[in-house]
Amino acid sequence: MIFALISCGEKEVKEEVILRPVKYTEVSYLGGEKSRQFSGTAKTEKIVNLSFRSNGIITKLDMKLGQKVKKDQLLGTLDNVSARLNYESSISSKNSAESQMNTAKLNLNRMRTLYEKGSASLSDYEAAKNSYRTAVASFESSKRSVAIQQDQIRFGYLYAPEDGVIASVSAEVDENVSPGQVVGVLNAGTAIEISLGLPESVINAVKKDMKVKVSFTAIEEEIFNAIITEVAPALDANTSTYPITVMVTDSDERIKSGMAANVLFEFVDDDIKKQLIVVPANAVGEDSNGRFVFLVEGNDADKATVKKQVITIGELTSDGFEVKSGLKVGQKIATAGLQTLLDGQDVKLN
Repeated sequence: MIFALISCGEKEVKEEVILRPVKYTEVSYLGGEKSRQFSGTAKTEKIVNLSFRSNGIITKLDMKLGQKVKKDQLLGTLDNVSARLNYESSISSKNSAESQMNTAKLNLNRMRTLYEKGSASLSDYEAAKNSYRTAVASFESSKRSVAIQQDQIRFGYLYAPEDGVIASVSAEVDENVSPGQVVGVLNAGTAIEISLGLPESVINAVKKDMKVKVSFTAIEEEIFNAIITEVAPALDANTSTYPITVMVTDSDERIKSGMAANVLFEFVDDDIKKQLIVVPANAVGEDSNGRFVFLVEGNDADKATVKKQVITIGELTSDGFEVKSGLKVGQKIATAGLQTLLDGQDVKLN
């Protein structure tokens, strides 16, 4: 009875097993995971700063944000008061020079007739010819001046140089502007480009016409095809990077100038073509049977099993040991704590 009571009073206690966390990686070919992502900013293929070529007060400005314009469409005009006054003055000067040229020509004809009859000296005849040449030169100069002043009047009109969309407007009607002062920005062209800088560690792996992938933070879960169009040969001193330009080949109206973009580069080594399997050096152990790794079996992150796998290694590369036999692409192997792992041990994936 006493034994029975003691037995009934005891409770069965189960020992809780704590699984060891293990870091792991997936076996792949050499170069198969060499991808890098860099950030940049999207912009249209051609950005044109719009400005007048003369100074004056804006009397008309037909530009609004997002407005679509056609090539040679009138976007703005200046008062052109000084240009018109100069034009009228040049016309008056040309008329005066033309009159002087005609008078000099009549005088030359008269002196030629008198000289041929012996009634005028050679010096008088030569003086008449020189006067006529001077008058002709003055007239030609006045004609060029008229053409220049006509151009100055035309410079008071602003036309769209290309088809595009107005991206910004930085002037108002009745504002006094100077030559070259930007009054607006035109996004011309349909292609979208991304400008970014790459470090020297990867620039030699980037080539013109190389294909890349692009994603935009404003357009979630979508990837666009792109191609590298420009690669700078020199370092930008301000950013300490090499500027490159990427053009998006997929057309999408949702992509707009100024959007933040991420460009994904896939740097594939020539060694990948040889189908070389490479594993990290810290994943390879050694015992009396040779080199080995611990395979991680099971897809449950909370509980998996490690199994010792003998492998044959080759050369040591910058990415790890080349594996000649014993592993397949896609298998998972432990990458830390090999000294404390046992064959068949249950672990927790970390």
